[in-house]
Amino acid sequence: MEKRTSFLRGAFVLTVAGFIVKILGAVYRIPLAMMIKDEGMGLYQMAYPIYVTLLSVSTAGLPTAISKLVSSNVALKRYKNAFRIFKVSLAILGIIGFISTAILIIYARYLSVNVLGNPKAYFPLISIAPAIFFVSIMSSFRGFFQGLQDMTPSAVSQVVEQIGRVATVFLLASLLLPKGVEYAAAGAAFGPVVGAVLGLLVLIAVYYSKQKEIKVKISEDLEKRLDNPIKIFRDLLIFAVPITLGGLIIPVMNLADAAIVPKRLQIAGFSITRATELYGQLTGMAAPLINLPAIVTISLSASLVPAISEAMALNNVKLASERAQLGVRIALMFAIPAAIGLYVLATPVSILLYKNQEAGIPLSILAWGIIFLSLQQTTTGILQGVGKTAIPVYNLLLGALSKIIANFILTAIPTVNIRGAAFGTVLGYAVASLLNFAAAMRYSGMRLDFGKMIIRPGISALFMGAFVNYSFKLFLAKGVGQNLSTLFSIAIGVTIYIFSLLLVGGIEESELLALPFGEKLARIVKKINILRR
Repeated sequence: MEKRTSFLRGAFVLTVAGFIVKILGAVYRIPLAMMIKDEGMGLYQMAYPIYVTLLSVSTAGLPTAISKLVSSNVALKRYKNAFRIFKVSLAILGIIGFISTAILIIYARYLSVNVLGNPKAYFPLISIAPAIFFVSIMSSFRGFFQGLQDMTPSAVSQVVEQIGRVATVFLLASLLLPKGVEYAAAGAAFGPVVGAVLGLLVLIAVYYSKQKEIKVKISEDLEKRLDNPIKIFRDLLIFAVPITLGGLIIPVMNLADAAIVPKRLQIAGFSITRATELYGQLTGMAAPLINLPAIVTISLSASLVPAISEAMALNNVKLASERAQLGVRIALMFAIPAAIGLYVLATPVSILLYKNQEAGIPLSILAWGIIFLSLQQTTTGILQGVGKTAIPVYNLLLGALSKIIANFILTAIPTVNIRGAAFGTVLGYAVASLLNFAAAMRYSGMRLDFGKMIIRPGISALFMGAFVNYSFKLFLAKGVGQNLSTLFSIAIGVTIYIFSLLLVGGIEESELLALPFGEKLARIVKKINILRR
């Protein structure tokens, strides 16, 4: 396997795990809501944002920082120091996780009464609190394995964690429901705790299975000078703090949407109820769909950080630039067809998923944001890999400001209304991603290969979009139902895009070989004489 494509296998594994986790996470809420009803879901949802916020403050950025530091040391064959980084990070995250858990348990009563305004929320809060500790420990193991460019342990643990969570949610919620809805909600909130414990056990088992291999590497390292824990802690913070701050920008952007968009829609002449409906279509229906393709780019970003860190530690700028360029190309290879497909089928998809035709209006505009969101996430991984962790934060902040200004101006125009908020989101991601891309070219040595990055996937996606549009109308004309026509058109579109991409030479043999079962895929493609060498 070529060095430049070696990180693709890890990205593929994380992507598959990400899709499984997303599907399980989306599906389980429907029967849970039917079981514990509106009040139970309300109590569960009250605890969850507080848990996620504390977890973000406790762990966000640190796994990526661990991954980068470990990969850089492994590249220089400083195995002892890489292992020390893991041990120090494990202690740090354990302490942070324990303190965060304790804080949530101690202040659960106060939060439930004075912040959430419902004393019953106390039970879900104390139930979910231990998950912070176990997830913090788990983050250290994941960062360590990702630093070794072994993404499989992280992927497997994510899937096991989610399965354990979902199973526990249903088991405890059903057992505790006779005692009261607050206890059922607490049982559901304990799901993340069990999931985190199971995910952690998987990582510990993998770690001990690799103990012999780790000890051999450490014995080969004759370096006597090791970084002291204080330096390691400082290095981790230097990388983690900007990433953590960057992770807070998007929630702030969403908060700004909540404060600005409904009021500006009212200024445009809509009633409070109608403005709320339009805002719900934008944020509750259209926006989640553009985040689905991001599973691929989030996985790519996680794989690019240690891969590029390794190349930079070896002063191999050529390898770093090749990996960065390939990462962007793969991201756009998925993002461009996803954007065009969702644009063409915006209304049918909205009807299929939400039985709401109007949601297709903001979705048709937001669809183009997939391209920029994917580019922003991928280039963030590249910049983190070269050690420029602050640049993506500044760029995302500029994007957020652009979005807020566009939302404020455009949403109040009656003929534009909710379309203005959708356009503002696309503009925000466009500003952040293009600034990121310019910085990534500067610091990684990556160059813009317009043909491979944009032209080939663009032509294939346009051909796919035209075919999807035609096939959808044809199915409807033949009397096939609306939803079946949508599903059939999506399946046809995926097939057409893959074949079109192969025909124009958009996928190289080395990239296929980098994937699991890549040799079989390459042989199949060769037989039909499509793959270009």
